[in-house]
Amino acid sequence: MFDYIYEWLKNLAFYMILVTAVIRALPDNSYQKYIRFFAGLILVILLMTPILKLTGMKGTFSELYRSAVYEQESKEIEEAAAFLQEMENPLLEEGD
Repeated sequence: MFDYIYEWLKNLAFYMILVTAVIRALPDNSYQKYIRFFAGLILVILLMTPILKLTGMKGTFSELYRSAVYEQESKEIEEAAAFLQEMENPLLEEGD
């Protein structure tokens, strides 16, 4: 149990150092607010990980994410196939 907490704290510290380095390395401040927002979202997820693991909901959220990603990817593949089919049909008609 203590190993898990130690690993979690080590990951948080590494993440905070990495985010700080990225923000400091930016030449312009225009993207800084977007990076801070995105980094904050990831930090919330990192902070919730032990709570989700203790309640047993970590697997539930990962399954929900996987199913949503799968649905999105299959939808994109179907749209691309339909687009390619539409592009192929006029070419076949011109050839006849």
